[in-house]
Amino acid sequence: MRTTTSRPVALGQPLLTGADLGDLRLPNRVVMAPVTRARAANDGLVPTELHAVYYAQRAGAGLIVTEGTWVSEQAIGFVHVPGIYSAEQVAGWRRVTDAVHALGGRIVLQLWHTGAASHPDHLGGRLPAGPSAVDPHERSRTPSGFKPTVTPREMTADDIAATVAGFRAASANARRAGFDGVEIGALGTFLLAQFLHPRLNRRTDGYGGTPAGRRRLLLEIVDAVAEPWEGRRVGLRLSPYWTGGRFQADTGTRADHDALVAELGDRPLAYLHLRGPDRAAPDGAPDFAAFARYRRLFPGPLIANNGFDRRSGNAVIAAGLADAVSYATHFIANPDLVTRFALRQELAAGDPATYYTGGAAGYVDYPAAGADRWSTS
Repeated sequence: MRTTTSRPVALGQPLLTGADLGDLRLPNRVVMAPVTRARAANDGLVPTELHAVYYAQRAGAGLIVTEGTWVSEQAIGFVHVPGIYSAEQVAGWRRVTDAVHALGGRIVLQLWHTGAASHPDHLGGRLPAGPSAVDPHERSRTPSGFKPTVTPREMTADDIAATVAGFRAASANARRAGFDGVEIGALGTFLLAQFLHPRLNRRTDGYGGTPAGRRRLLLEIVDAVAEPWEGRRVGLRLSPYWTGGRFQADTGTRADHDALVAELGDRPLAYLHLRGPDRAAPDGAPDFAAFARYRRLFPGPLIANNGFDRRSGNAVIAAGLADAVSYATHFIANPDLVTRFALRQELAAGDPATYYTGGAAGYVDYPAAGADRWSTS
């Protein structure tokens, strides 16, 4: 049984109706997707007052999912990204959650581990660790710029146990920091996606060898992350259609994700956050068939992501294929995105040069839209 409100009527804008995602109560279905902004430019990777301003400006979202946040020092793989493993980081995030809650918002923390996609420059010269000693052939943004990844060392049984423990501790820290829940980041080219992919995971022990073995770590982490929370306050983000390099999706990897998503129905998840394919449908809209596939397999609430605008977001919810829609780039330049959707106002464009660098510029200085931009389209 889905733990969400009934399907909204197609009249008006379904995006602006309320929804329940597990025990998360949303006043609207416009979700802020996790977006790395690299503004924790301090030695402790501590969220600053600037982070509090940034997220508070976007408190009108039905739900904010923060930027991916390091669960431990071993997880680091991108410059100036905050963590959730120290007391100082917990205190920094508490300022963020207090600001968002004061404005009536809801916010969950995304838990992140880069695994083999990291670089020795992030780890004091040590090799990153992954499921197997296979170079993912990606790029890691280091303090001196992007560098190609290297061949990692294969994680030992102790490494895996420590990783599960690190996710559990990070989840508990997120609760102490005042978050409403957490989201496990298992998409793209990072640790949990590496374990799921047969090109990166060549293990022959219980964490590899078969589809069931390759998904074992993720399922253990889902269970561990849920322990500090009561009810359903843990989400999971997946990308079955990710393309590129050694992570190229194919019929085999999609079948593996089918089995994983079906098994996730037995876990206490608040929602599944699904990144759809980059390829759009013939009319330019996101490919709804991708979400229909997993809607049939997962009994809980589904957040759709990748390439949506206001019209297609309303359409995918009206079709019953998703319970909410997440937006990344649109929220960068439009802190008042929900208001703009409600008034059918045009959207501002962001400045890519400031996406991953800088201070306030291109981060907290995007203005709200004026009433003169209203339209009936």
